[in-house]
Amino acid sequence: MSSYPMIDVFLTMLWYFVWFLWIFLVVTVIVDVFRSHDLSGPAKAGWTVLVVVLPFAGVLIYLIARGDRMFVRKGGELQDREAQFRAYVKEAAGSRGVTEDLARLAELRQQGVINESEFERAKTKILS
Repeated sequence: MSSYPMIDVFLTMLWYFVWFLWIFLVVTVIVDVFRSHDLSGPAKAGWTVLVVVLPFAGVLIYLIARGDRMFVRKGGELQDREAQFRAYVKEAAGSRGVTEDLARLAELRQQGVINESEFERAKTKILS
């Protein structure tokens, strides 16, 4: 028989869960401090020292003072990443189309369907 009751197992698991949540929150606050563009260097250092020296008070003060902007910054960052991704996809799709068009033109020139001057005109049109 075990001398460790089931309620103690539950409470131990609960404490570990709370502990990991706390670590996640502290890391999130520190990452937000360093990613924040509206804070100066000394302000970032001050927030970091406050969070490291007085973790409970520092995190709670940060969440009260700047918590609403954390989500705005994260949302803006996600929108920027999505816009960059969409621009990359658009650019990649467009450049592949240009490559295919140039390959088709070269094939038509080799087959004799178009002459050299027609090839050059079509090539400059595609590349412009």
